[in-house]
Amino acid sequence: MIRLIFSDMDGTLLDEHGNLPAGFGAVYARLKERGIRFAPASGRQYASLRQTFAPWWDEMIFLAENGTLVMEHDRELFSSPVDTSLALAVMRTGEGLAGVHSIYCGKKCGYLHAADNTESFRTELAKYVSDSAVVEDFAAVDDVPIKMAFCDPSGNAAQTIYPAMQQYADRMQVTLSSAEWVDVYGQGVSKGVAARRIQERLGIAPDECAAFGDYGNDLELMDAVTHSFAMENAIPAVKERARYRAPSNRAHGVLTVCERILAGEFD
Repeated sequence: MIRLIFSDMDGTLLDEHGNLPAGFGAVYARLKERGIRFAPASGRQYASLRQTFAPWWDEMIFLAENGTLVMEHDRELFSSPVDTSLALAVMRTGEGLAGVHSIYCGKKCGYLHAADNTESFRTELAKYVSDSAVVEDFAAVDDVPIKMAFCDPSGNAAQTIYPAMQQYADRMQVTLSSAEWVDVYGQGVSKGVAARRIQERLGIAPDECAAFGDYGNDLELMDAVTHSFAMENAIPAVKERARYRAPSNRAHGVLTVCERILAGEFD
């Protein structure tokens, strides 16, 4: 019987407009009634996830910032801080890339320079980061760095950002999180690692878990559960890694599979 569901957000649970699908609340209520917990697992900031799931935030476990910060009841369960000097070196590399926007992600807030504080980027950033601040110097930020994020609005992050960050691959996890975004965070950290720690904490086995994903930062999450679902719109690597397929996010595939879970199909 499935007792815990992990779900990515963008391209997975959220529809093509970045919204929770109609009917999520009703399905979630039925999952809760059956004792099945729901854990959003996303590259998004914790504050953003808390806002999206405002009616239920105190009932969920949040794997924020690609698993680098895990929260429950507004309390940190665990986190994976990055050495500040290394984090600043990564930021300098990102700032040297033409047309790329950089975000220094701390436990408390996301930080950007004034040059990146444009209306167009703010619109993109708001999808993932609710709490942000403009700073002159990342080195002066009084926060614990957990992730560095870089955005190419043209959608060519795989060509413009990802190769440049490979110089840190021996010390950091470099992940293509979407066509626009590359995230850099602690080596050996992932949504999958965070999911396994939650399983251990709750005494829930991988056989009792389901997970949904669509992009590169969901690969390890597919390995952490027995019932892994790649969205129909997922990249090939995720489809190869997952055991099952779910309808696309446009077709509200996560809710469709949740209905199958509630019907006992995976008991």
